[in-house]
Amino acid sequence: MIKKDASFELPTELSYKALLGLAEPTGLDGDVLRTIQARKIRQRTSLRVALNLTFAILALLLYRGTAPAWAMISWASLFCGFHIVAFYQFGGKWVWDRPQYNRDDVRRLNTHSAVTGLMWGAVFGLLGTSGSIMEVLGLWSIVLGMMVYSSLLLPTAPMAATIFIGVTSLCASLGFAFHGGYYLAVAAIGIGALLVMACLQSARAQILYEVANSIVQEKSETVSLLLREFEDSGADWLWQTDVARCATHVSPRFAYALGTDTKSVEGQPLLKLIAGDAWELGQYPAELHELADRLKRRESFSNLIVPVMFKGVQRWWELSASPRHSEDGSFLGFRGVGSDVTEQRESANKISHLARFDTLTGLPNRLLLTETLANALADADKWRRRCGFLMIDLDRFKAVNDTLGHPVGDRLLAQVARRLKLIMTDNELCGRLGGDEFAVVINDASDTNYVATLSGRIIESLSRPYEVDQNTLFIGASVGSALGPVDGRTVELLMRSADLALYRSKDQGGNMHHSYQHKLHANAEERRLMEFELRAALEREQFHVEYQPVVTARGDNTLVGFEALLRWVNPKFGNVSPAKFIPVAEDARLIVAIGDFILRRACKDAMSWPETTCIAVNISVDQLTSANFVETVMSALQDSGLSPHRLELEVTESIFLRDGTMAVQVLDRIRSLGVKLSLDDFGTGYSSLGYLRNVRFDTIKVDRSFVQGAAKNKAESLAIIRAVVALADSLNIATTAEGVETEGELVMVQQLGCKKIQGYYFGRPMVFADSLELFKRPRSAVA
Repeated sequence: MIKKDASFELPTELSYKALLGLAEPTGLDGDVLRTIQARKIRQRTSLRVALNLTFAILALLLYRGTAPAWAMISWASLFCGFHIVAFYQFGGKWVWDRPQYNRDDVRRLNTHSAVTGLMWGAVFGLLGTSGSIMEVLGLWSIVLGMMVYSSLLLPTAPMAATIFIGVTSLCASLGFAFHGGYYLAVAAIGIGALLVMACLQSARAQILYEVANSIVQEKSETVSLLLREFEDSGADWLWQTDVARCATHVSPRFAYALGTDTKSVEGQPLLKLIAGDAWELGQYPAELHELADRLKRRESFSNLIVPVMFKGVQRWWELSASPRHSEDGSFLGFRGVGSDVTEQRESANKISHLARFDTLTGLPNRLLLTETLANALADADKWRRRCGFLMIDLDRFKAVNDTLGHPVGDRLLAQVARRLKLIMTDNELCGRLGGDEFAVVINDASDTNYVATLSGRIIESLSRPYEVDQNTLFIGASVGSALGPVDGRTVELLMRSADLALYRSKDQGGNMHHSYQHKLHANAEERRLMEFELRAALEREQFHVEYQPVVTARGDNTLVGFEALLRWVNPKFGNVSPAKFIPVAEDARLIVAIGDFILRRACKDAMSWPETTCIAVNISVDQLTSANFVETVMSALQDSGLSPHRLELEVTESIFLRDGTMAVQVLDRIRSLGVKLSLDDFGTGYSSLGYLRNVRFDTIKVDRSFVQGAAKNKAESLAIIRAVVALADSLNIATTAEGVETEGELVMVQQLGCKKIQGYYFGRPMVFADSLELFKRPRSAVA
């Protein structure tokens, strides 16, 4: 046996020194070589002793009556005694049953061979001196037989054979020379030399053969050990088929997976075993057909996943196999492995589901939506039709989250998802992109009216009231649509087009649908460029503040203040309307810095007006909710020296929708500074009557749309203005009518009881220098 740490490589050659034990072999462990020699000696010890005794008897019979009796008896006694001792030393099993052998063991063997050779050589001195040369020739024939058998019986121990052949050949040569047969003496030496050379060659071939066998045996044991460990690990099974694709060997674990024993499995068609319940029904999955094709074509396969059904239980098996061939190349069958991967498959399915579905709503997520949209685009291109993509954004959803909390918002999203599912058909797939954004993929949108109709149904359904935790909630939905491939040939382009259309719906007030138009892309590009210019506008001093007068409604229309209005003059865009760049600034998170600029400039300019003149500054939601807004107001007042009671901050109702509690706290702190508060655009947005009780406003501003409606005697506008004025009077709050442009509008708002007026009728927004001119007139009124 080769040691466990021995190399599996076969040595290419063995030197004569190594064969004779005079040097360590190259490429082979010396202990391995000695172990091979010892094994062969142990196997043939009894035969060698028997042959020696047989040939000794022949020698005694040859010289019977010729040699002296004392000589024959002496040699026979020595010969028998020596071989009895030798059999005891080398014939016992205990002598050779050791893991390895050293040089001393080989030296003992060589000594034994030398003594054996001397014993046979002594026959030529004790018996060969009697009789003629013919008896010596007969004796040499017997000894020659022993030499030949020695080379055959000690094929892996050439040193021992060489010693024996050398000693006996030398003694035979001396015997021939004693009788004058010098030619025979030389022949004896020559034949001995030839036998030694033949013995060395035979020994080399025999040892290499034994080494090769040991390597093969070691490899076989290693493979068997690995296979046992493989089967004992409990992970996989082993199976084997014959030419007819019937199972000839299966591991117990494979049989257990089949619900039977190995004896019942062997001889059964492999496909029948794996098909399970499908074999009787005749309904085979595609994977089983693939397995059958591979087996039929005698092709190897790896990691083939096959669904199997046993007694109504679905399992998944992973199979790998390679064809077996004989030495002549003929096909013998398949040998392979298998394992039950049901748990891994189910885990993979769960992971895939989690990766493609939203956990909150159960709808497909962005990944699955984009995959579906990609397939829809491919089908549209293939069949020369159109597909559609809708992006849906919930209106006023943020207000629900901010006021009632995220748990309520999550349950509201779940109800939205259920309503969307009810609208969908086999032609659509709806999903959630994230937050309050949803989307719908339309596989076939060849009918453009269908897209508009579907969008209308979505808006109508999502705008109906929701009951969440005993709260009745009202939200809306804005929809933007795009058609592929006309509005985008890739998923990214089509989604961007739908997003631009959605932005237009939101920009126009929400709760409506807009389809993509090419000008929307131009608008988006304009917004991008405008945002880029806005980021540098403050540094380049492109902003300036204009002021619109605010006068009393009664008497001589005395000038009581101004509203600060931001203006932007840009080299690329010219005079840009605030309605155009303010939303861009808000989206770009620039409005806080811009608002800070307006506030400081207005406070500084107001110091040049009379003490009775106030300045009103609009405050955005982002400003009010910023971390240091109150400190910013205090800094602006301190730096400018303006009295707090001359500053009026205007806010809209929307501030209460983001974080109403925080807004109330901030406004209370501002009012504690002595700064006045004004509620702008009251009645145009969401009802904030409750906050009028929590926040002490100084002014409520009536929107221009109501003023114009009242001038036209519209009952709704008249009723709203009367209600606002009555509410303000009851709370001791002043009212300002915005957008008064005609004398008729002036008379109407005066009759309705508004306290202050602002509009083009009394003055357009003007630069700071022009505002100073108003105070140089004989009286403090605006003409």
